[in-house]
Amino acid sequence: MIKIILKKFLQCLIAVFLLSIVVFYMARLSPGDPLEAYYGNAIERMNKEQKESAMEKLGLNSPIHVQYGKWIKGITKGDFGISYKYKRDVKAVIGDVCLNTIILGGIAYISTFLLALLLGIYCALHEDRILDRIIITIGNITSCIPSFWISLILILIFGVNLAILPTSGAYSIGMSDNIGDRIIHLILPLIVLILGHLWYYAYMVRNKILEEMREDYVLLAKVKGLNKSQIIYRHCLRNIAPSFITIMAVSVPHILAGTYVVEKVFSYPGIGTLIFESAKYHDYNMLMILTLITGILVLVSNMVAQIINTKIDPRMKYERGEIFEPWY
Repeated sequence: MIKIILKKFLQCLIAVFLLSIVVFYMARLSPGDPLEAYYGNAIERMNKEQKESAMEKLGLNSPIHVQYGKWIKGITKGDFGISYKYKRDVKAVIGDVCLNTIILGGIAYISTFLLALLLGIYCALHEDRILDRIIITIGNITSCIPSFWISLILILIFGVNLAILPTSGAYSIGMSDNIGDRIIHLILPLIVLILGHLWYYAYMVRNKILEEMREDYVLLAKVKGLNKSQIIYRHCLRNIAPSFITIMAVSVPHILAGTYVVEKVFSYPGIGTLIFESAKYHDYNMLMILTLITGILVLVSNMVAQIINTKIDPRMKYERGEIFEPWY
């Protein structure tokens, strides 16, 4: 297991390194002027010499490979640079908002899969009955509606017409430590995130359980006198657990991307909002770190899921004791 973990860790390092190169070069070669993000309208009053001096100050006048080398050297020393837009250390800016994203994304992630599991079990228990068909129809409709459109409808209903829920921010001014106020601000973003992903995963759970219900061991269990719910809870759920864990792991980027979009629509101060702003204003240092954080989170979640699967599903091992490892 130690060898497997080390191998996975090495793969993650290589993937992160390649990701950093791609993102760095794409960001630097994309059209736009990062000086405008740093100096604002003052850039229009600068002459050529002043602009060159500003470029040198920000380290933007060197060849791209030299800039990348300096950036990597700084990263190894814990220096992530300054944000061109906020004119503060990148770590400080991210530290101010990362908790907001962790709260929103974490609650949405846990709630989505918990509800998906319960809903999938319920639909499997009532296969082809009227409630199952109604849930399938509603789920198919909601999963096809873009999250930004649902967000706008909820804002219009609960924020504008009824005026009972806040439509922006993570908390009211001066209320960052008020849990109740934070919860109220989370209601609409959480509804959008859960509705956008719930049925997709619930339908997968439903189908996985129904596939297990058609296996030979289920027939034997029925002969022994077990009813449908007993078979599902005692046998089917245990057999689909590895698949469910894998689905949870590979869904991290899916839900994370949804969280970023929802943050932007609801003006929720989080990592998603920072990513949009850093890309818009060519805030290279901020964009690099946020991209790497997202990439590392996705890679690590996949690695952890595969390691856990080897513990609960012996079928994922070769004769030599090595994992059969699909790389997502």
